[in-house]
Amino acid sequence: MSRAQDRKDYPISMRLPEADVAMIDRAAALKGRSRTDFVREAAVRAAEVAVMEQHLIRMSEVGFANFMEILAAPAEAVPEIVELSKRPAPWETGYKPRP
Repeated sequence: MSRAQDRKDYPISMRLPEADVAMIDRAAALKGRSRTDFVREAAVRAAEVAVMEQHLIRMSEVGFANFMEILAAPAEAVPEIVELSKRPAPWETGYKPRP
């Protein structure tokens, strides 16, 4: 049996305000996607996040002790981030991007 025959699609129908549809269409166009593809991808991504937020993380007592030790350790400065934080923001320098 071919892969196309094995595939099962399940329709989802919803009613949305015109403004929501316009926003979705605009975003989909910016991404070069159809409305259906854009909404499907966004819904699946949101579902994955919701499921992962509920995921239980298990570890051994030793692993947990090591994890807590790392969290309790003093933070170490990252030189690149320190340097970046000292730079003025683009809106503070009058920076104008090229058209």
